[in-house]
Amino acid sequence: MVELERRQAQSFVKRAISISLYATLAVVPAHSPAQQRDSRAYLTRLEREIVGEHNLARSDPASYAALLFDLRPRYDGRSFAISDSVVRMTQEGVAAVDEAIQFLESTAPVPAMRASQGMSLGARDLARDQGPRGSTGHVGSDGSQPWDRVARYGDWEGEIAENVAYGFDTARDVVVQLIIDDGGRGRGHRVNIFKPEFRVVGVSCGNHARYGTVCVMTYSVGYAENP
Repeated sequence: MVELERRQAQSFVKRAISISLYATLAVVPAHSPAQQRDSRAYLTRLEREIVGEHNLARSDPASYAALLFDLRPRYDGRSFAISDSVVRMTQEGVAAVDEAIQFLESTAPVPAMRASQGMSLGARDLARDQGPRGSTGHVGSDGSQPWDRVARYGDWEGEIAENVAYGFDTARDVVVQLIIDDGGRGRGHRVNIFKPEFRVVGVSCGNHARYGTVCVMTYSVGYAENP
């Protein structure tokens, strides 16, 4: 009973924060397809589903808008009902949802992204770093930036970006909230998800001491895995 009450109490204070970083750095040479490896078997089920959810939204944004429309009744002012018993406060309320719906209905489809093991390992480094400490942001405790972490496992090409979501444990919740991007300046998370030049994605999720879960997503134009 004590454990059940503890879990219920944690659920009521569950919050979610999404953080976005976008950087354009020096272009490095492209790599042949033979140097690229499909890493989907490396990902957990949740991580594979997050890749799939990204590509579902990218391939048919107008249809994806319907998923967001179904969220509107769960808003009461700035309160959003995650479930019957869990409510969290938003910054913009349903207005952010409506703006995201308009974006989805007017944007053109973009190509799917493929999963990368090396970029997922770079994402994992941040997830494992932040999880036990309950920290947030894009700078690792060792001072590393997203491009530093993915460069440990291969060579990225052109541009790189990173989204981090806290407090959601389903792929749809992760991606939907990043697309809505409540309170996000310039809707940077959404920009990362729908940027047509991004063709490679890495994903890693884990436990988080403060928010329960953390999911890190890295994006790039191209990526060559280390041998």
